[in-house]
Amino acid sequence: MPLNFKEIISVTLILFSVIDVLGSLPVIIDLRQKVGTIESEKATLASGVLMLTFLFVGERILKLFGVDVQSFAVAGAIIIFLIGLEMILGRTIFKSEIEADSAAHIVPIAFPLIAGAGTLTTLISLRAEYQIGNIVVGVILNLILIYIVLKSAAWLEDRIGPGGLNVLRKVFGIILLAISIKLLKSNLLPANF
Repeated sequence: MPLNFKEIISVTLILFSVIDVLGSLPVIIDLRQKVGTIESEKATLASGVLMLTFLFVGERILKLFGVDVQSFAVAGAIIIFLIGLEMILGRTIFKSEIEADSAAHIVPIAFPLIAGAGTLTTLISLRAEYQIGNIVVGVILNLILIYIVLKSAAWLEDRIGPGGLNVLRKVFGIILLAISIKLLKSNLLPANF
């Protein structure tokens, strides 16, 4: 099937707003400060593998484990909530991943920040409206942007400065808490609450 430019743009913009890699920049910089370096290539590749795998077999994998999409979204919301608390309170919650820095590009960057519950459930929803080829191209375009942001984290950190980073960290920590509560509310409470 031929690629549809309009669908590709729509998918790319939808995923860009859900992934919000620019909004995750304070988390990425904070993690980079803790572990020294972030392997941009591995983080981008892990995110891409997660997104594409979930696009093609995500619902089946969840059903295999007896997990519905809402439960998956709640689990992702809890992780996002903890990351938000970590940013606001200045405490380290993800100790094992930070001490073993080989996993620092997977948790929490690839999952749940980039390829989190919101992104993965969005991919399932996009399948109902768009051609698979167009979704794949949209994912790839987002992965390119993710790679650029991850690769330039140190440069951006230098430009923003410690004071600016502290303010961004607190603000985006509150935003992450709000996103997690919204995910929890929409997946745990009745629709008319």
